[in-house]
Amino acid sequence: MPSHSQSVTIIGTGSYAPTNIVTNDDMAKFVDTSDEWIRSRSGIGARHFAAKDETTSDMACIAGKRAIEAAGIDRSKIDLIIVATMTPDMPFPSTACLVQSKLGLPNVTTFDMQAACSGFVYGLSVANSMLLSGNFKNALVIGAEKMSGILDFEDRTTCVLFGDGAGAAVLTATETADKVGILGAIGGADGSAPSLLQQPGGGSAMPATNESIAGRQHFLKMNGKEIFKSAVRVMGQTSTDIIEQMGYTPEDLNLVIPHQANMRIIESLAKRLAIPMEKFHNNLDRYGNTSAASVPIALDEAYRAGRIQSGDLVLLVAFGAGLTWASTLIKWQ
Repeated sequence: MPSHSQSVTIIGTGSYAPTNIVTNDDMAKFVDTSDEWIRSRSGIGARHFAAKDETTSDMACIAGKRAIEAAGIDRSKIDLIIVATMTPDMPFPSTACLVQSKLGLPNVTTFDMQAACSGFVYGLSVANSMLLSGNFKNALVIGAEKMSGILDFEDRTTCVLFGDGAGAAVLTATETADKVGILGAIGGADGSAPSLLQQPGGGSAMPATNESIAGRQHFLKMNGKEIFKSAVRVMGQTSTDIIEQMGYTPEDLNLVIPHQANMRIIESLAKRLAIPMEKFHNNLDRYGNTSAASVPIALDEAYRAGRIQSGDLVLLVAFGAGLTWASTLIKWQ
């Protein structure tokens, strides 16, 4: 049984974005839109799109390598890999297995986490529990997406919102005098309205046929208004819940790293928590919504920019298709 002083801490982060940067003006060349239209509705100014032959596992591997290098440990010390993605290289085997192979790590427990945009935060919670079990020592948790592969470029309401990329974190179990690292986590879901955000085709409910392809059912579909309302409500509630459960107040937070979906959602969260936007790390304007990759990319960016220091209280919070939501409170070490 783990002792009361056992903690799971993040000891390294890494991220990767494809070199192809697509601005709003670039999007306007082949979609009926404009920079003003996109910015005013989302806060997005640009996004990264992967090359045609660049896969989710390719991006995940690069982010993972960078996180391991930042952690300062030999990659052979990793004994658990979790990859959060809803755009896997293929239905099976798992993207995590492909990453394991590319990293050259034999006999490592690996699996994918599918909770859409909440996936990385879900993955942290699962890795935390597995490390505290005593059966694992070092975990690599990755969020990676190639959203450009499932976007309908005839639907201007969705295709302008998303981008590609990957982010990763290395977690380790360690004995500490006081509780640090991951203090607690909350996850939730409501599967009663899956059509609010989904990719209908490609699964057992709608296998690929000429009709499903002609009907554009293999692209992302979203009810933006309903997703916005749900995200504002649920992200606020799960943030408040985890802060209160851990015995803190919103004012105690040093930094909030929210899922980068829409600037108005983030502003609503700041208002709900009654804390200034200066306490939020945002990169939405440069990356768009990278789904499961958004939180780890922002986490890596914030840490490397010096926005996270030892002892800081950091909140990660996300919302995604399912509907799913999750929050994690971290005392950085």
